[in-house]
Amino acid sequence: MRRTGARAWSRGAAAALVGLGIALGAGEALAAAPAPAPAGGGTTVYTVTLDDVIHPLSARYFRDSLQRAEREGASLFILKLDTPGGLMDSMEDMIGRMTHARVPVVVFVHGTKAASAGFFLTIAADVAVMAPETRFGAAHPVLALGEVPADSPMAAKIENDAAAYVRSIATNRHRNAVEAEKAVRESRAFTEQEALKLGLIDFVARDEAEIVAKLDGRPIRRFSGESVTLDLRNARVVSIDMSRRDRFLRVLASPTLAALLLFAGILGLYIEFTHPGLIAPGLIGAVCLVLFVFASQMLPINWIGVALVVLGCVLFLLELKIVSHGALAAGGILCLVLGALILFPSSPEVPGWRAARLLVLFVAAGAGTIMAILSILVTRIWRLKPITGASGLVDERGTALTDLAPDGRVFVHGEYWNARALTRIPKGAKVRVTAVHDLVLDVDEVLGS
Repeated sequence: MRRTGARAWSRGAAAALVGLGIALGAGEALAAAPAPAPAGGGTTVYTVTLDDVIHPLSARYFRDSLQRAEREGASLFILKLDTPGGLMDSMEDMIGRMTHARVPVVVFVHGTKAASAGFFLTIAADVAVMAPETRFGAAHPVLALGEVPADSPMAAKIENDAAAYVRSIATNRHRNAVEAEKAVRESRAFTEQEALKLGLIDFVARDEAEIVAKLDGRPIRRFSGESVTLDLRNARVVSIDMSRRDRFLRVLASPTLAALLLFAGILGLYIEFTHPGLIAPGLIGAVCLVLFVFASQMLPINWIGVALVVLGCVLFLLELKIVSHGALAAGGILCLVLGALILFPSSPEVPGWRAARLLVLFVAAGAGTIMAILSILVTRIWRLKPITGASGLVDERGTALTDLAPDGRVFVHGEYWNARALTRIPKGAKVRVTAVHDLVLDVDEVLGS
């Protein structure tokens, strides 16, 4: 019954894993397929909202939405932005798409702020707009592994590169390049009124309707230098939502969840390795590791931390083969904890990346402790003397029921056995089993008994 249940669970879990792959693939197809255009004619304004950290998923969502706007002949594209910052590569990808877009792009800072990468995106837009009581700036670059020392050559190279980038963008957009550079070098931030006064944005608006009204009939200078005048009378504003697949991946784009998936996956596979045939822990572990791989594509993971976690697992496996009296298991726990500490950056300028370290450390220590206990228990079991079967009879003591010259009968382990001895053993003597051949025991006499 137990084996049948395990097989049924295995089939169900395998089907779930296949279903997950099909769902992700279907989501990819739906995201790539052209979405239906809004009903009716007239001018269309498309909007997308990014209210999280800028990462590869954000860049893909922006790129796909902008391509749809171009494909369907939209007159304007509005990016609503509320972000603490994000990854430089994703930001540059978005700016590259924005500056080469056939549709004029408005970046609208709404909610609370557009810091760091959000500042670059706002400066690079065809039209930069901020809502009342918002702020942007604080764009000093931060490495994925943490902030570099201020006096290091690497810090100077990164800062100078970012400053030159923002100067180039601001100059082309005819915005205040001096103040934009201060946001990079001095981490300056600006309110919407300060940004408007200093020439960093074009105007302040409360919502998309006000933006459309102010841009109607207004000439806009594109990044290429050409000027276009928008006709936005009776324009329909259409919001493009993120696909189901991307919403699912967005949930995974959490350092805490990704770390939990990594440790759950490793623990599941380790339990399956030490207890072959359970099936469930192995399948759950495999699914968790697959989801961690998806999450790693969107997060600034420190692969040294991943290497430490893998090293910890190797030490636990070695504990099963080498007599270390717990030293290897202790080293495995230490590697797991250290790997958890540096698995993700903890940058004060990008709080969205900050994992719940206490939770991750607790899980890492717990997983390490469980793996250590399993290693010790399995090692002890492997080293126990067998007590059943032919192997369990070796070294057992018994009594000769007949003279063994060389064959006879003995009483061993509560049972009567045919036996054979190399030398003559008298009836009643104590004997010890040296080997088992089918149903015949090889014995010798226990002297001095």
